[in-house]
Amino acid sequence: MLIKEFTVMRASQFFISTLKEAPADAEIISHKLMVRAGMIRRLGSGIYAYMPMGLRVIHKIENIIREEMNRAGAVELLMPLVQPAELWQETGRWQKYGPELLRVKDRHDRDFIIQPTSEEVITDIARNVIKSYRQLPINFYHIQTKFRDERRPRFGLMRGREFTMKDAYSFDRDVAGLKKSYQVMFDAYIKIFTRFGLKFRPVAADNGAIGGSGSHEFHVIADTGEDALVYSRDSDYAANMEAAVALPPTAQRAAPSKTLQKVPTPGQKACEDVTTFLNQPLSQSLKVIAAIRTDIPEEEAGHFAIILMRGDHELNEIKTQKNIGEFRFASESEIVHYLGCPSGYLGPVGLSERTDIALYADHAVTVMSDFICGANEKDMHYTGVNWERDVPLPSTVADFRNVVEGDPSPDGKGTLAIQRGIEVGHVFQLGTRYSEDMHATYLDENGKPQLMQMGCYGIGVTRIMGAAIEQNNDERGIIWPVSIAPFEVVLCPLGYDRSEMVRNTADKLYGTLKNAGLDVLMDDRGERPGVMFSDWELIGIPHRIVIGERGLKEGKLEYQGRRDKEATAVAIDDMANFIKDKLASE
Repeated sequence: MLIKEFTVMRASQFFISTLKEAPADAEIISHKLMVRAGMIRRLGSGIYAYMPMGLRVIHKIENIIREEMNRAGAVELLMPLVQPAELWQETGRWQKYGPELLRVKDRHDRDFIIQPTSEEVITDIARNVIKSYRQLPINFYHIQTKFRDERRPRFGLMRGREFTMKDAYSFDRDVAGLKKSYQVMFDAYIKIFTRFGLKFRPVAADNGAIGGSGSHEFHVIADTGEDALVYSRDSDYAANMEAAVALPPTAQRAAPSKTLQKVPTPGQKACEDVTTFLNQPLSQSLKVIAAIRTDIPEEEAGHFAIILMRGDHELNEIKTQKNIGEFRFASESEIVHYLGCPSGYLGPVGLSERTDIALYADHAVTVMSDFICGANEKDMHYTGVNWERDVPLPSTVADFRNVVEGDPSPDGKGTLAIQRGIEVGHVFQLGTRYSEDMHATYLDENGKPQLMQMGCYGIGVTRIMGAAIEQNNDERGIIWPVSIAPFEVVLCPLGYDRSEMVRNTADKLYGTLKNAGLDVLMDDRGERPGVMFSDWELIGIPHRIVIGERGLKEGKLEYQGRRDKEATAVAIDDMANFIKDKLASE
């Protein structure tokens, strides 16, 4: 049953535990403020207890999610935290998931995992309970604890090991049905994040280890975000950096104007150092990245690969994997073994004849002329290098790089801009990635078995707490959007334990707001005004009402929104309607 109204209470009946200083291990603002505001308490590396104030925020986030998921036609269930290894072995993820998958054994020495996600379990449920096309489409969801054994947990709830997540899974008869279910969930996510009161952006994304075809990430916009989001200033195009397309250049390659020369560059290895040494722009240099193809045996041609990039561009590892297959970066000893030269002095001149090495080039490289590259000899580089005249272009040219600010938008509308974001949601079109491995079929109209088409839709419930704070804070503390704040309104009666006038007015207003269904807390602790105000500014309650004898003698109360610089005097009898109007407008 959904909790539609939150209990109105007094601070003396609640638990408030604020700190003046953040712990030394808190690195980012959300971690610092959540600990200082008494919302979380660390129990172990990447594992936190959610204290009463923080749990109220989580409940509000969950309620918004439930309301919109139910409204979108999804059906809630609850899957177990502990899952049998056999299901993960069916899909191959028991081996592929890596050390983040926490594997455990029971007393009978049987293998289990602590779930990081639930694709296997929900597919097992579907293959056992869905028999006919008449039962499709269906979308199941749950809100459950997850565990991913991060190598380096950090940033509080942003990169913890144990966390709460909403994951949903749709099952359809065909691809058209999957796309429809996907759009329903995409639209539901727009409503969910809008109701959270956060600035967010959905972006096209890569499916990564989860598999499938199309996907979108939902990011809360924050300057402190780990992820780079790419968008067009003039259209709806948006993608994360991994998936953003760098178009081939439209300009023609300039004719050679310099002769090829080998020049000494003692100790200069990085492109930045070489071009500075030679007094040339970084964009005029060629970057050589050596890789080992892990999907090709060592004795086969192409096991060792070279990717050529413009010196001022960065390699995109996701694109590279799609272009050349599974790979890792070559070690220094492997580079010397294959090329007879240390890294930092590598170049394509003379390598085109090597049939054992696979050569690849980024699109931007193809229009370079008179460029600088390594001479495959320690402390030496070439200048004035030109394609075709000095070295043939690699036969395989593709998009290998991260886009940069000002690149043309892939949809042909405007140029690209980049902003930072925090990923808090992800929707996937899985297709038959799991139903095929686990033989999840239904009988169609003709009685023939068909694979179910699957979609997967996740929201990081506890991560949203951190992301909301990263986006909404100031020097005084947290600034919660009202929809997910632990309380909507706090009453701060000055001298509640000493003044009958203050106490009577506060109690009356408290009762009025309570009866109106507002989520209000009365601070009846008898603290000094400075302590009260600092606590509630740190905790981030959106609306504060101060009740003091001086104002009461003038028939006034003080209202101050969390973002307001100054307080506003409001008549005592008008305050309840004033607050209700404020909340109604948010």
